[in-house]
Formats: sequence, C-alpha cells, structure tokens
Amino acid sequence: MKTERGFTLIEVLVAISVMALMSLMAWRGLDGMLRSQSNLQSRSDEIRSLQAGLAQWQTDLDQLAELPGAPSWDWNGQVLRLTRRTADAPLPSSAPNSKLSGTNRQTEPVPVPASVRVVAWTWRSDPGRPGGGDWQRWQSPPLSQRQDWQSAWALAGQWGQAANDSTRAGQIQIHPLSGWQLFVHRGGSWTNPLSSAVITSGTTGNPNTNSSASGNDTTPDGVRLLLSLPPGPAGSGTLTLDWVRPTLSGAPS
Repeated sequence: MKTERGFTLIEVLVAISVMALMSLMAWRGLDGMLRSQSNLQSRSDEIRSLQAGLAQWQTDLDQLAELPGAPSWDWNGQVLRLTRRTADAPLPSSAPNSKLSGTNRQTEPVPVPASVRVVAWTWRSDPGRPGGGDWQRWQSPPLSQRQDWQSAWALAGQWGQAANDSTRAGQIQIHPLSGWQLFVHRGGSWTNPLSSAVITSGTTGNPNTNSSASGNDTTPDGVRLLLSLPPGPAGSGTLTLDWVRPTLSGAPS
C-alpha cells in the first residue's frame, strides 16, 4: 500500500508566516491609502471653507446698502459692521416714511428698497484653535424697520466685543486665523480704516474709537483684506484679497 504524505510542521509554519507577512503588507498599504484619502478630504474641506468665507466676504461688500441715516460701513478696530441688501423678504414698491428709507413720519408713500441685514466680521481669540483664533461672521435676520436695524446694529457691536447667548445665534466660524488686517482705499491711496496706526486683530486698538469722527462710516472705494493663515491643510502665510466698489468710476480726465 502507498503511504500518504502530508505537509510537515515546518512547511505549515512557513506557509502561515508567509500569509501573515502578506496580510500585514496588504493592511499597511490599505491603511496608507485610507490616511491619504483622509488627509486629502481634510485639505479639501479646509480649502472649501476658506473659499466660501472669502466669497461671502466679497458678496457682503458687493451688496452694501446706502440708506439715509444708516451707515453701510463701520470699523472700530475690532469688528467690521456692514448694512447690506438682501432679497429674502422684499418690501412693496412703496411704504410709509417710517421705513428704513424715510427720515420723517409723514404718511405719504415713498419708494423703499428690499429688506436689509446687518452683518459683522471679526477675529476672535481662541487658544484652542490653530493659530490662536477664528475668523467669524455674524448676521441679523432680514430687517425693514428702522428701529429693528438700530437694534441689530447695536447687537452686532456687542457681538464683536464679547459673544454671548443672545448674539451667538447668528454667528458662523469661517476659518482658523492667527490674525487679520484691513486697509481701505480712499482719496487715491491705501490707508488704514482708522487713519492712525495699522490695526491688527490680536493687537487691536480701542474698540470704542469714534469712527464717525474720521469718516469711517462712509463706504470706501476699495478694501484690502489680509488674513494670517496658521500652518494647516489649507496652507499657511498671508492671504491678500482686494475688493473694489462695483459703482466706482474712473478718475476724471
């Protein structure tokens, strides 16, 4: 009779060792692919978040509303407040003068624009975030009454000083930043918005500065935004974005 011969113990152990090694190599390759995918996804999310914030910044400036008795722009060294148009809740083509566009309370109908929002931008210190802070945006609901605008304008200033439960509802964190700077273009040259030393968030000046005294409540011809990006998936360094008022015309010949 023929003797049946199987695998020896050494052959089985060698085979198991080879299979274990191949499994380990396959797992490490798969783990590397998953890590790369995760890093790429994180980078894409960070870049999209920053791009969305920059697009929103430009949209807010493009939609600045010039209304009598309601400043469209105010920068106090800490928070930038804007009055911008919105189409969320358009008003009829005429309404009493008690609306935002009116200055007295006669009953004759006068043209009024669509409703507006109060929008605010700031850099807020946060040691737990990359770079030590966050670029944040705040907005009010659509407004059509002057008293509502005044309340929202004051609320935006309070939010810029210190966010609390009453103001945090309209807040959005845009992107982690080490700081930011603003320059405005007026009179044919770039200057800082407060007509004094350059104000940098993180080393902000007096937030109670009277902006009206220096003409800070008038819409500038251009705005230069400098963002200090901390090391991260979206890159690092200083990002500069210039905005030009859409209605700006060329210099007279």
